[in-house]
Amino acid sequence: MPSELAARVLSGETRAAARACRAVDDRLPGHRELMKELYPQSRDAWVIGVTGTPGAGKSTLTDQLITRLRARGGRVGVVAVDPTSPFSGGAILGDRIRMQRHFEDPEVFIRSVATRGALGGLSRSTSDISRILDAWGAQVVIVETVGVGQDELEVTRMAHTTLVVMAPGLGDDVQAIKAGILECADVFAVNKADRDGADATMRDLEVMLALSGDLYSVAASKGRGHSAVTVNAHAEAGARGAGWTPAIVKTAATRGQGVDELEGKLREHRAWLDTDAGQARRAERRHLEMLTFLRDALAEEAVAELGAEIEAAAARVARLETDPYTASEELIAKFRARA
Repeated sequence: MPSELAARVLSGETRAAARACRAVDDRLPGHRELMKELYPQSRDAWVIGVTGTPGAGKSTLTDQLITRLRARGGRVGVVAVDPTSPFSGGAILGDRIRMQRHFEDPEVFIRSVATRGALGGLSRSTSDISRILDAWGAQVVIVETVGVGQDELEVTRMAHTTLVVMAPGLGDDVQAIKAGILECADVFAVNKADRDGADATMRDLEVMLALSGDLYSVAASKGRGHSAVTVNAHAEAGARGAGWTPAIVKTAATRGQGVDELEGKLREHRAWLDTDAGQARRAERRHLEMLTFLRDALAEEAVAELGAEIEAAAARVARLETDPYTASEELIAKFRARA
């Protein structure tokens, strides 16, 4: 029963938390009722999103952060997202290998999940699993994304603090100026800082952050009646003007260098979240979370209700008897009529 399983999760039972994670990841019957039971009882764990390019050392850095967070006491949850093969549908789920020294710690819960075709560096169940780990008693939940590019940044919609991990030598300097990376990060870690080029990467980030700050200020000063880009820039300028500028820290995760400073910067951002500007951003992200849930629920209901008709419409489109726009409109009209 969902209520019984929820009670066991809330009591801090690790095995129950594992069962709950599987239920939401596999969309087993009753998973929504389970989340309805858990959501009001969540303890508002601090969710740290760790993202960045493949090979930057996200898993090794996450392992180091777990060690330091555990040294402070309290439970730590980790959601490690791995890519799903578009051909076989399988996933290696190998990120947790780099965190295996924590497996025997009963106060650390590591859950690996596959993207299962979801874009944005996360899986569709990541948010729910994070909520389960919160209810289980984790004070901090770390969400490590798939190695992503500059526009696959869904983690910023669910994490309280977003850590972007970069490394020298993984691409040209132009990578540092991508708007997606600059706008999503609360803290940057230039990892593998014992390699050549780390100082140059630091300088590139500092210069681009300074330039982006000037651009935000110009956009915000133009007032109303402008494009969506200007509006977004205006909002970002307000957030940064309220006292938070992304921090940049050099780390060498394999040696543990710079990780203490990195944790300090992450905690500074957590403190900023208690300000008016920080609370406003958290409210905005709850709004985005609600829209995501609504979108997914509507899609699931529509597919369940119109399954055979969707297949028939797809066949007509394949035969060029109609176009996908008209077919979609007809399916939406049928779904509305039945609702």
